[in-house]
Amino acid sequence: MLPFRKPARKPKIDYAGAILLALTTTSIVLAADGSELFGSLFSAPTLAIIAGGVICAIAWVLVERRAPEPIVPMSLFRNPTFSLLLIISVTSGAVAIGMVNYFALFLQTTTGLSPSMAGLLFILLTGGIVCGSLSAGRMIAAAGRYKPFAIASASCSMIAFAFMSQVHAGTPIFLIGALMLLHGIGIGLAQQVPVIGVQNAAANRDVGAATGAVTLSRMGGASIAISIYGAIIAAKLGDIGLSIPGVSNIEELTPKMMAALPDATHEAVANAYAAAFSPLFMTAAATCLIGLVTAISLKNVQLPGASKKLDPAAAAHAAE
Repeated sequence: MLPFRKPARKPKIDYAGAILLALTTTSIVLAADGSELFGSLFSAPTLAIIAGGVICAIAWVLVERRAPEPIVPMSLFRNPTFSLLLIISVTSGAVAIGMVNYFALFLQTTTGLSPSMAGLLFILLTGGIVCGSLSAGRMIAAAGRYKPFAIASASCSMIAFAFMSQVHAGTPIFLIGALMLLHGIGIGLAQQVPVIGVQNAAANRDVGAATGAVTLSRMGGASIAISIYGAIIAAKLGDIGLSIPGVSNIEELTPKMMAALPDATHEAVANAYAAAFSPLFMTAAATCLIGLVTAISLKNVQLPGASKKLDPAAAAHAAE
């Protein structure tokens, strides 16, 4: 057990900054889902939420500048590495966490897989994450540089999503599985890059705040992406309307109901879902492109204390 150490002073918690940051994040998520919640991105409630979010964001910056112990010190943003890694964290959350539910829906509606079989196919995705993460940990420890892995991560995921956007009903399952594996490897390669980067870029007193900011940006990116992806699917399926004979409302179809449809109707529904997912995957690919450009803009810094000739035991310990 760690020894108990009485703090030398009582910390001053930045309640105002925490509340304003939460309100700002919530406003962004609600605004991204405005088309579903309020019928349009330009409706009065959506615009009111955007205005409220802007006011909260400005107030948050003003509060953080004056807070004795801010949630996120504004001085961190003077370091371009910190800002770039936040962007990478947002894009990573958008394509890694934000896509999970939609992958499951895609597999069940487009390929006709049962929920259990679709779940089994996720082994390829999670296996790729594990392989990519373990490999990147060892190589970063050996080379002492994280920029190449951020670039490789965004590239792998972008390629995977670009090909996924061309998938149609009847595409072989093994090809979809291979793309999911590639995406998983991409996620794993840079899973810890933002954390490693900000912890080495921030001053010792700000390491905790910098790490928390990366985690928040990753989850925030996922939340915003989920809303955007849902809006894309709903808009595309809504355009179909009643064009498929025997289907009154395609959005109400469950995978079990789809399995009971006649072959011709089932194929039409599967193609409709494939067409709806195509712009979603292209949006994810564009998000990866933003992450790739940002990763290329990073300085190729050498981590302190790293050596290019670490022994295997030391590299494995550092990866853990």
